[in-house]
Formats: sequence, C-alpha cells, structure tokens
Amino acid sequence: MRSSVNNGVSMSKQQSATVLLAHGSSDQNWLAPFSDLLGNIRDGLNGERVEMSYMELADPSMEHQITMLAREGFTHIDVMPLFFAAGRHLRKDVPGQIDALQSTLKDEGLQVSITLHPPVGLEPEVTDALRHIVVRQVSANS
Repeated sequence: MRSSVNNGVSMSKQQSATVLLAHGSSDQNWLAPFSDLLGNIRDGLNGERVEMSYMELADPSMEHQITMLAREGFTHIDVMPLFFAAGRHLRKDVPGQIDALQSTLKDEGLQVSITLHPPVGLEPEVTDALRHIVVRQVSANS
C-alpha cells in the first residue's frame, strides 16, 4: 500500500487521490483520448482514486474534481498535469487556482493538502517515446 507523510500525518491510499489535468477543448474529438486514457489508467490501478479534469473549455474543472474529492473525505490530492512542458498555466495559473481553492476548502472546514506535480511531458519515458516515434517517422519518409 502506498503511503506518504505530509505535515506529520500518515496518509494511506484511501485518503489520497489523484486529479489528472489536461488543457481542455470544446472539441469532443480532442477530449475522447483523455477519457480512454483515464479508463486505461484506472484499469492498471488497485483501487486508487484517479479523476480527469480540464483547465478550460471542458468539464469537469480541476476545482470541481478537487472539491468533490475533499467533500468525500480525501485529505491529500495530487494534481498531475498531462502537459508537455511547464508554461504559464503550470507556473502561474494552476498554482494560483490551487491556493484559492485551498482557502475556499479551509473556509468549508476541509483540510486538504494539494500537490502540483511537474508535467508528465518532462518524464524520461515520455521524451523517449516521442524520440522513437519521430525517428521512426523520419526514417520511414527517407
């Protein structure tokens, strides 16, 4: 069982949840792969809670998902951005949204720690996969 310590409090996987964060689009064709991805991720887990959210132009929002999880009793939420790199949204907008949300949740009597992780695009496995795809495509077109 995964556990971590935050502010001296041990957290089991039942108290922790993850919110995936994608940019968002009003185009259903753009959204569909994220729904599929969420299903595939959930299939690979052992009951850990993972939800999808979007920055803009699509629902549910990150704020909605975190609030829902906090009201369900989750005390720690990891936000995992499904972005390629950390641009303005991840450097300024999302941290500001998280700070505001934590204040709102605290006003509701909900103590929730929220951790914003680096974008998945910075993970070595992602850059390796992209490199393999580009090399394969360039080689095939040569």
